[in-house]
Amino acid sequence: MKKTILFLAFIAASGFIFAQKKTTTSATVSFDATTAKDAGPKADNKTVIGSIDTKTGDVAFEAAVKNFSFSSPKMQEHFNGASWMNSDQFPKFTFTGKIEKVNKIKFTKDGTYNVTVNGDLTVKGIAKNTKVEGTITVAGGKISIAGNFSIQLADYNITGQPIDAGKVSKEPKISVSADF
Repeated sequence: MKKTILFLAFIAASGFIFAQKKTTTSATVSFDATTAKDAGPKADNKTVIGSIDTKTGDVAFEAAVKNFSFSSPKMQEHFNGASWMNSDQFPKFTFTGKIEKVNKIKFTKDGTYNVTVNGDLTVKGIAKNTKVEGTITVAGGKISIAGNFSIQLADYNITGQPIDAGKVSKEPKISVSADF
């Protein structure tokens, strides 16, 4: 009986040690819609949930819209308002994708790898195929990722006078970083 319990404990521990899915609750997403007319429309969200499966290459992120922090409370209010993100009706952004050629990444060996991730970004209930270029860094058994991409606000039905007036970029830059 003791041998059976010891064996089952070893199997369970092995599953944790060799787990392929890594998660974090402190990934960061940065939103930069600055223009020559206005340097204000940028924000960070440091409470993003993320996961990566080192075997399949599946990645996923979820960000609460209201957790994006702007330097101006008024800008944050507009961002969350009904005419922009409508965060009461659409409280989160999501991204689910897959790393291309994940088998080329050695998750057990220190190194930096350039990657492409293809997936779907969902904003305001609208999913659009999105390609993210980035890096995966493995150092001391820890995995860090960083990626950058841009979106077209009109693709997600985000319009308005500040965009038309050139105060908010029609194509904001998005940056993602996470440590697993």
